[in-house]
Amino acid sequence: MCGICGELRFDGATADTSAVTRMSDKIARRGPDHAGVFSDGALAFGHRRLAIIDLSADGDQPMVDRELKLVLVFNGTIYNYKELRAELVAMGYRFFSESDSEVILKAYHAWGADCVRRFFGMFAFAIWDQRDASLFMARDRFGIKPLYYTLDGSRLRFASSLQALLAAGGVDTGFDPVALHHHFTLHAVVPAPRTILKGVRKLAPATTMTVTGAGRIEQAVYWKLDATRPAKPLSEAEWLAATREVLIRAVERHRLAADVPVGVLLSGGLDSSLLVGLLADHVDDLQTFSMGFETLGSEKADEFEFSDQVAAQYKTRHHKYLIPYDEVLRRLPEAVQQMAEPMVSQDVIAFYLLGERVAKQVKVVLSGQGADEVFGGYFWYPQMDAAEGSALERFRAHYFDRDLDEYLEMISPALHVGDVTAELVADALAQPQADTFIDQVLRFDSTTLVVDDPVKRVDNMAMAWGLEARVPFLDHELVELAARMPPELKLKHGGKFPLKAISRGVISDAVIDRPKGYFPVPVLKHVSGEFLAFMRGILNSDACIRRGLYQRAYVNKLLAAPEDWFTRIQGSKLWHLALLELWLQLNVDAVTAFPSGEH
Repeated sequence: MCGICGELRFDGATADTSAVTRMSDKIARRGPDHAGVFSDGALAFGHRRLAIIDLSADGDQPMVDRELKLVLVFNGTIYNYKELRAELVAMGYRFFSESDSEVILKAYHAWGADCVRRFFGMFAFAIWDQRDASLFMARDRFGIKPLYYTLDGSRLRFASSLQALLAAGGVDTGFDPVALHHHFTLHAVVPAPRTILKGVRKLAPATTMTVTGAGRIEQAVYWKLDATRPAKPLSEAEWLAATREVLIRAVERHRLAADVPVGVLLSGGLDSSLLVGLLADHVDDLQTFSMGFETLGSEKADEFEFSDQVAAQYKTRHHKYLIPYDEVLRRLPEAVQQMAEPMVSQDVIAFYLLGERVAKQVKVVLSGQGADEVFGGYFWYPQMDAAEGSALERFRAHYFDRDLDEYLEMISPALHVGDVTAELVADALAQPQADTFIDQVLRFDSTTLVVDDPVKRVDNMAMAWGLEARVPFLDHELVELAARMPPELKLKHGGKFPLKAISRGVISDAVIDRPKGYFPVPVLKHVSGEFLAFMRGILNSDACIRRGLYQRAYVNKLLAAPEDWFTRIQGSKLWHLALLELWLQLNVDAVTAFPSGEH
């Protein structure tokens, strides 16, 4: 829920509330229910609220606790807030609202920076501590909620989106060459703290940052994922029983932390179908939502066959949306404009169009994102496992979008770097507390890659419509359990074996045993026709040529034979180039064309 922003000055000046207002305006779609601003000398906060817990004005933000001398802006949900509230009441704290936001304030006062270790949830928040004029910021363990910032010698600004920081002005929009290499190597993933812009950084998942009024900054990592086997081995039956128990508990947490109805995005795949099966007996009038696209040629463009089965089995109030072929390309720029960072997955537009429709029915939905990364559901994991060579060589050969020589052929020589992504991946895989190579890979996927691909995609596209999407498969207790599970158990029978096993008797075998599907968006899958013309127009535009990011010989080579150039996991290399250029035109050029305050 919500969008947050703020500014802290280090130079003795008063915070620029007009800049904070511009940032708040830019994130308005994240929180349509209330807008608030708070200022206190060097500090100013802005907030846009999506009311989900305590719908009264008592839950509005910025939330000021005059007794404790603390002020909060918060985006997300603390699923165990009621338990924490009871503990804090027992300690003598008095509450003026029923919100999880206020629980964060009291928890910070009671336990300081360690409060985040007690939170089950998704969150990005900032607390202004008037007692010592310091700012405390934190992000959840998996970066489900975004937190971007800019920093110079005179001020810190932060916001829920990169675009909000651009709207405030004064941002260095030059390219970060290292981040660009990550972007084009890891399917548009740029691990924190970098973004593709030099002047914008993001707080890493599972990290806190404390900033003093003098500008001194301290960051601390409060959680790491252990991917080693437990001292006492568990049998397969014990692992499956534990998975079922922890998943049920996670789903209950995600369902109960809301004062509004909670629905499910039902794709027809295993993960979302299992969520419906676990929820249906506990929710009256459960609403489910599925989307498909108009067929292009002979390719089927929906998975209604499977989602219909699950909806019928559990008698949900099911909503099906069939998107016309011409709406996809027409509205693609809208979706790109809502990306806090450029994302190349073709289903981004699907989530954008689905979010628009779902938000008219409910404010909160559960989604199956994260299950593949946590339980080993992708086809490349067994391929990597069977490969030979170093950990990096095995990972690179089945995952990197392009190798360094091709990257250097593609990007302007002024932005050339060494094989920095290989260095990052090798270092991540080599971190301690992972027993096997696949443990290393799944840990890296769950804690880094998932953050800047499926999780960011769902947050950006849902919150563009004031819709909160929750991801129970990224409950940290469930991820911790899965990380300690033997990888051969997760990869058994084509991957995600524990989820398949506990689904037996809950959903039909036809859904469980079907081949893994991906959100089919046919018009964006085939690099031809209108889609090709769309990309050609972007890459041959004056803006693209003036920018000089790409070497023209490489662009022309891809345009001449677009269906000959795909990544190792079958992404269009031409689309990667066009998407980034379109994102720059819509989100960077459109802002920097005007002086600060004139746009």
